[in-house]
Amino acid sequence: MRRNVSMTRLVLLCAALGLSGIWTAHPEVAVAQEKAIVLKASTIFDGRGHILHDTRIVIENGRIARLDSRAEGVTYDLRGLTVLPGWIDVHDHITWHFGPNGRVEDKEETPAQAALAEAGNAWTTLLAGFTTIQSLGSPEDQDLRAAIRRGALAGPRILTALRPIVDPRLTPEQIREAVRRLKGDGADAVKIFASRSIREGGGPTLSDEQLQAACGEAKAQGLRSVVHAYRSAVRAAALAGCTQVEHGTFATDEDLWALA
Repeated sequence: MRRNVSMTRLVLLCAALGLSGIWTAHPEVAVAQEKAIVLKASTIFDGRGHILHDTRIVIENGRIARLDSRAEGVTYDLRGLTVLPGWIDVHDHITWHFGPNGRVEDKEETPAQAALAEAGNAWTTLLAGFTTIQSLGSPEDQDLRAAIRRGALAGPRILTALRPIVDPRLTPEQIREAVRRLKGDGADAVKIFASRSIREGGGPTLSDEQLQAACGEAKAQGLRSVVHAYRSAVRAAALAGCTQVEHGTFATDEDLWALA
């Protein structure tokens, strides 16, 4: 019974965003994908602020085609459950995990153990209701994303920044080249570290010229630029035309106390 409920939730979430890579991870779903899939639901959150009752969701080619209360051939009966769109986690590190010793970055961990942990994270994330995540700055995302796309693993759609731009010694041209390589390697966004950790004072690590090179080239390549920035680096990121700031704090505790 538990497996049937979990499978129902999985089908529901996949249908919500049309993630064909997830469907093919389950043979019974992959077969059903060749014909229309009909979900019978008593309660639906449509993601637009409305609650719908007693209708059926028709899915064709992995995407929601229409709502039709009289659609024939019910594939999954979801009465008693609430159907809603899959959730999106905009800042994740899906490959991060605790190793066999219970700590992060276990030096004794084997590649196989790491891969299994990452696959487990993907499955757990999907079961928690997230059908899309944005993972910012993990090279391991690439293989995991590829496995999910081809249906070898069940997991959410992954948008990844692959390798973050961190090194403050890079010249503006080297930064532009790094962004172009990320584009060529299939990155969905560019993660840029423009300041130190807040635990280290949050001071800037990139010059205005370097930051402009990173965000300008990202825009030229059709990529979003996501900046780790604190204090003055937040303003610099805005002036450089970067897309967004993540882990951003404009003031330190000392600054706030001074303003109090």
